[in-house]
Amino acid sequence: MLIEEKYHTCVEGLASFARGIGMTDAVIGLSGGIDSSLVACMCVDAFGAEHVHGYMLPGPYSSEHSLVDAQELALNLGIRAERISIGKPFEAFVDALGDHCIMARGLAAENTQARCRMTVLMALSNAHGWMMVNTGNKSEAMMGYSTLYGDTAGAYAPIGGLYKTDVFAMSRWVNEEALRKEGRILIPERVLTKPPSAELAPDQRDEDTLGSYDELDRLLINYCERGMDRSALIAAGYDAAEVDRVKNRVDSYAFKRALEPPFPAIEYGLN
Repeated sequence: MLIEEKYHTCVEGLASFARGIGMTDAVIGLSGGIDSSLVACMCVDAFGAEHVHGYMLPGPYSSEHSLVDAQELALNLGIRAERISIGKPFEAFVDALGDHCIMARGLAAENTQARCRMTVLMALSNAHGWMMVNTGNKSEAMMGYSTLYGDTAGAYAPIGGLYKTDVFAMSRWVNEEALRKEGRILIPERVLTKPPSAELAPDQRDEDTLGSYDELDRLLINYCERGMDRSALIAAGYDAAEVDRVKNRVDSYAFKRALEPPFPAIEYGLN
């Protein structure tokens, strides 16, 4: 499938799902990252800008430039964007759990921040009858790089079937189309060029944990979509240790993927 076809598949999947459950409005977290930026564009196409409600949810490690990028995106798309800090809720969890586990740093602290954000978005969804839209991609889902009851929350995941390299390619295509039709871009350029980060710890970079998305996605597509086994992957030139690392993560995190929202099927065939 071409990038344009994949984009329309994602938007139509989102719109069809919303119609099917009788939802007219969407709520989405705007992090200033590329995943939420692309999903926001899809939400506007699926619901209309006046029916998309964006929220910036800064935590202790959120960068100011990410908030600026999120606000610029919202202005470009003409959607509502408000700020609700998760600082106090997160501090409350740190205080409550202080006698039971270390919450200053580490996985528990990072995941609790993600769950604070989803609690806010789900509260808004419940209060206003808005459909919460998930912003997760397939690369990170396959590698278990997501937080249960945090990043995995939401009614529908329009980019849940897209690998990260396609998220980047599709975001560039969205800008090219907007530039061609309207003489402007929608997704801020910095969103396309800065290193992806969950911003849950100081100086966090997603590729420090996952490896290069370009290399990771090639391996994931061959393993997950094309069914190449370990021997075939190594014969194709992949490093054996890297094959084992990726294969083990994909296999061991199947339980997380079982709890993720539905997403449109994207074709990654033998080509």
